[in-house]
Amino acid sequence: MSGVWVFDNGVIRLVERAGAAETGAGGRRKVLIYKPTNEAMTSYPILKNKLASLGWEVYYEDSEVMQFHKPSSVDLISIPTDFNKLKARHLYDIVVKNRNVFQVKDMQSQ
Repeated sequence: MSGVWVFDNGVIRLVERAGAAETGAGGRRKVLIYKPTNEAMTSYPILKNKLASLGWEVYYEDSEVMQFHKPSSVDLISIPTDFNKLKARHLYDIVVKNRNVFQVKDMQSQ
């Protein structure tokens, strides 16, 4: 993870270096898997549906970020609104907050 930290409108965020494709160890792209059905999360409608079934609600949404909140906890999931900009760190954030439901795999090992 490399880039520049930008403070804009009260929010600090990391702007990644151009051309830095999201990969894990070995240069493989990652995919989020819904464990009960072994289904890959390939779009926001699919991911939103799975998160909603687990009690997550859309908390905030604008042109750059979408946030999900679970009323029964203090957890917040923040992901970019462009599904193609999802990074491994976003996937692992979802996994950590839903330990027994999601997992991250290499795309090739699906």
